[in-house]
Order: sequence, then structure tokens, then C-alpha cells
Amino acid sequence: MEYRHLGRSGLKVSEIAYGNWITHGSQVEQDAAIACVRAALDEGITTFDTADVYAATKAESVLGTALQGVRRESLEICTKVFWPTGKGANDRGLSRKHLMESAHASLRRLNTDYLDLYQAHRFDHETPLEETMRAFDDLVRQGKVLYIGVSEWRAEEIAAALQIAGQLGLDRIVSNQPQYNMIWRVIESEVVPLSEREGIGQIVWSPIAQGVLTGKYLPGSAPPAGSRATDERGSGFISGFLEDDLLSRVQQLKPIADQAGLTLAQLAVAWVLQNPNVSAAIVGATRPEQVHENVRASGVRLDPELLQQIDAVIGSKIVRDPALTASPPSRP
Repeated sequence: MEYRHLGRSGLKVSEIAYGNWITHGSQVEQDAAIACVRAALDEGITTFDTADVYAATKAESVLGTALQGVRRESLEICTKVFWPTGKGANDRGLSRKHLMESAHASLRRLNTDYLDLYQAHRFDHETPLEETMRAFDDLVRQGKVLYIGVSEWRAEEIAAALQIAGQLGLDRIVSNQPQYNMIWRVIESEVVPLSEREGIGQIVWSPIAQGVLTGKYLPGSAPPAGSRATDERGSGFISGFLEDDLLSRVQQLKPIADQAGLTLAQLAVAWVLQNPNVSAAIVGATRPEQVHENVRASGVRLDPELLQQIDAVIGSKIVRDPALTASPPSRP
């Protein structure tokens, strides 16, 4: 496993991070989830990403249990806040009230007394940005949060937060968590240039496009039983990728992966790590073998010619429109 700085901060993260959206607390049993976390630790993964909303808070609890007994200082535990976690009017968003209460609840579920990275899961149009940034800063000053980040924010939203932090002397955003893969490249035109200038690193989710870039979905065929496309909790997020033309193009990537000595999944994860603004790629798993496979992408260097071949195959299916970096976009 190789490690990268999170933006220009002093924090280093494993370039393959383990995430438990959908899987922990909902899709797999706790014993299987713990086995996947242990596999991640065995492979040198130190960065673990979750969110209070995943599996209605259960995912954080499962991760906290799975990490019990592991030296806390050797881990980077990241979670997120924004989406509803209760029925109350204040059980959502980025108000001071919800941020403070959610941070304390996440700490309890994760069995820890601090979060390495606390991320705004979406931009909140109903709360003054200054209120949000001051609340994040207070959590940092209290020692409950070490670094702050965002997820799926537009470039102009990130810039506004940086301006407020600069004017008021508040802690700055060090990371963004966007969807990013060979197909979905909407961050490249605006978010990445801003992030490079401001020292913000990307912790990207869906590097294998919800499993589409593994090649297991075939054109003209029904999705495999037990796959994310057949699970109601994930099928809505993958549906946009399940068109025959795109699936045919993914199959054409197989010779390129063979040329690089990689599986299609490893090629997809390695591809996002070629972007120097990417600090880590999040992978999930329902079986330990998936973890062992995906970490083989760490440290891979792809030749420029091979990257051009990938672009030629995906072609018109590449999505670049920055307007699609929305608040809120597709996935919680």
C-alpha cells in the first residue's frame, strides 16, 4: 500500500480507502463486514470512510465495532454529516445544532473520541455558510475533529467556504469527496483546478462506477443475481450506467487491462489514482477477496499511451459536464 498527503495538509491517507456505503449494516451481515475490514487492515489500508446516514447510522456502528482493538493512531477515520438522521426539523443539514449533535453521535457510534476527517456530505442552501464553517472550526478547536472536508460541492461552493475561512481565520477545507471514474469526469474542468490551487485533495467514490467497470454487467443480459443492480438500495445509482453501448465499451477495455497486467476493476481504480489531485480512491466490498483484489491497484503507474487507449474506447460516453456536480447529486 502507498500513502498520499490529503491535499496540502500534513495528513497522509492510504491511496486505497475502505468505504462502507450500502454494505455495512444493510447489505451484508456484521461478521462479513468485519471480515472485510480486517482484510483491508491486513492489506495496509488505514483510511476508513463512512457517514451517519449509511444504513440509518448502523454503518458507523459496524465500523466502530470492526475497528475495536486496532491502534487508534494508525487509522484515519472519516465520516460525513448532512442527510436526515431523524424525523425532527433539525435532524438534517449543516446548522450548528445538527453539526454538533451529529459529531457527538458519530463519535459514540465509532467508539472514538475524535474524527480524523469530518465532511459536509452536501452543500446546505438553507444554512448560512459562515455558521457551518464556524461550527466546523469549533469542533476542530475542541479536538473532536482534526480536519474538515466536503463531498460533492461545486467549485463555487468550495471557493466561498475558503473565502470565509480566510476572512475569519477559521480552519480550512482540505478535501472533497466526489464521484470520479473513467466515465464520470465532471470534476476535471472546475473542481480539480480550484482544488489544486487551494491545496484540496480528492477522496473519490465509485472508482469502478458501482461495479460497471468490473465488466460483470454484460450488454443484452440481465444483471447477475446478488449484484448492486439487483439491490434496491443501490440499483437507482447504477441504472444510468447500464446501457448496452457503454457495457460493450467496458468489455473492450479487457485487452487494455490485460496489457497492464490488471483486472478490469484494478485498472479502473488505478486510473483514478493517476490524477495527482486524487489523494485516495474509496473501494467497498461484500467479501474479503474483493478487498484483496482492489488493493493491487495501489502503486500502479499507467503509461500515457494506455490512458489514451482507455479514452478512445470510452469515447462519447465520458461525462464531463460540470453542471452535473450538483447539490444534491445522485448518491447519499
